[in-house]
Amino acid sequence: MIFGPTPLDEARGAILAHTVRLPGRVLKKGTVLDQAAIAALQGAGMGSVIAARLESGEVPEDEAADRLANALMGPLLARSRASTGRVNLFADAAGLLVVNPVTINRLNALDESLTVATLTSHIPVSAKEMLATIKVIPFAVPGAVLEVAELLARTGPPALSLHPFRPLKVGLVLTELPGVKESVMEGAVEVTRDRVEALCGTLLPHERVRHETQAISDALNRLRRAGAQLLLVAGASAVVDRRDVGPAGIVRSGGAIDHFGMPVDPGNLICLGHIDEIPALVLPGCAKSPKLNGIDWILQRLFAGLRVTPADVMGMGVGGLLKEMEARPLPRDLPGTAAPGPAPRRGRKIAALVLAAGRSRRMAPLNKLLVQDDQGVPMVARVVDNALASRARPVVVVTGYEHERVEAALPGRSVIFAHAEDYAEGLSASLRAGLAALPKDLDGVVVCLGDMPLVAGPMIDRLLAAFDPEEGRAIVMPTFRGKQGNPMLWAMEFLPEMMTISGDVGARHLVGKHADRVAEVEMADDAVLRDFDTTDALKKAPGFEKVR
Repeated sequence: MIFGPTPLDEARGAILAHTVRLPGRVLKKGTVLDQAAIAALQGAGMGSVIAARLESGEVPEDEAADRLANALMGPLLARSRASTGRVNLFADAAGLLVVNPVTINRLNALDESLTVATLTSHIPVSAKEMLATIKVIPFAVPGAVLEVAELLARTGPPALSLHPFRPLKVGLVLTELPGVKESVMEGAVEVTRDRVEALCGTLLPHERVRHETQAISDALNRLRRAGAQLLLVAGASAVVDRRDVGPAGIVRSGGAIDHFGMPVDPGNLICLGHIDEIPALVLPGCAKSPKLNGIDWILQRLFAGLRVTPADVMGMGVGGLLKEMEARPLPRDLPGTAAPGPAPRRGRKIAALVLAAGRSRRMAPLNKLLVQDDQGVPMVARVVDNALASRARPVVVVTGYEHERVEAALPGRSVIFAHAEDYAEGLSASLRAGLAALPKDLDGVVVCLGDMPLVAGPMIDRLLAAFDPEEGRAIVMPTFRGKQGNPMLWAMEFLPEMMTISGDVGARHLVGKHADRVAEVEMADDAVLRDFDTTDALKKAPGFEKVR
């Protein structure tokens, strides 16, 4: 291709490289100059233009894009007409797009004149959705290059293939254990139904049974007789081994376990098996959440009629970190530092409740909350300032003993005060007073203790970021080297139980009752373990060394 300034008397048939605006007429980039166009340019006083002239054997951009698009076409694929060297490919039906990266990469490496861009492989698409675009970069492609590209596109596995979703009948076995909330069970069914229907399937009436191998096996057999083409087991307790209760139920029904685990998070603890020719899966705990997780990738392939092998599953690691999980440990944290926390999930409203009503009997005659650090800042002010430095809002401060002095220690701070009249009854009285003062539209509350001034705002934010009741993280507690600490974050679903607590205790005993709803967040230092309720203890707190 000859490119550059071209005298108008040599420009007939050349391709205009840049748009030219003339009186009463616009010649757009890519216009093939005919005699009328040349005359208009000459009439405007121009003697030359920047243009491209094709040489022997070169194929114009639209023809080249058209030919490569035809070579890439397959069942259920549609295409646009060629324009400015571009052709777009579309889905003719809803299904799973499979891209052969080897072919696409070879096409793109062939010559800079040809490019093909696609969606990610194994992604669900809807009818009419664009799947790929072919773009010729210059105004022409060497004919020999185009012929090789057409051969590559037509040889071997398709570069692009669309596998339509099949209307499978799906059987769900839901196991239960004592103490599991009814709302959790119902939610698991609804979330599964939504997943199945989104893939054009139908969820059969589910089987709800004891979390026992024989009960699961019997339920699977009933669902097979009902016509299930895909079997799912959602356990009341997450599967932890291929010989666990759920997988054992599949084996007892005459099936086999093909693979346990996957390098996708959330979704690690999935178990893949089959009974005869029917896929049978034990779902990970995160399958109770509607958010994207590993089970979606498996279901999409099964509904598209693709066989899922252990090699397929273990090849999902690249891109398998679907979101940052704040419940993970902190391998990159430096000792003694607080890792900044990301924002809580979009739409979550989480308050901070600072309990500052106690009588400070172990530090008498001092009120520990009013003891000043080396900078003259009272302990309660440091705790409240840490809460205000987090993303929790509003911040509610519960006062009781010497409430006027405590409130006076917090001037100008944007907090809500709640007074616990019966503070002498102990910690539970403070907790009830604070909970009663919370706004009604909250999703959760992080309960901070007034004598833990080392818990910084970013630490609280890590708890907020981990909080996700839909995924089973409805109670979030910090840990340091495996030891559980404070503050703790509670979903509002636990408020009725928390309001019934009495005596000098908090809500921690509810953790054992709702163990399946708890997430632990490992912290970088021991601040979450350190409360200061004696003078000797306080002298060991950074900034309080001069306390007497």
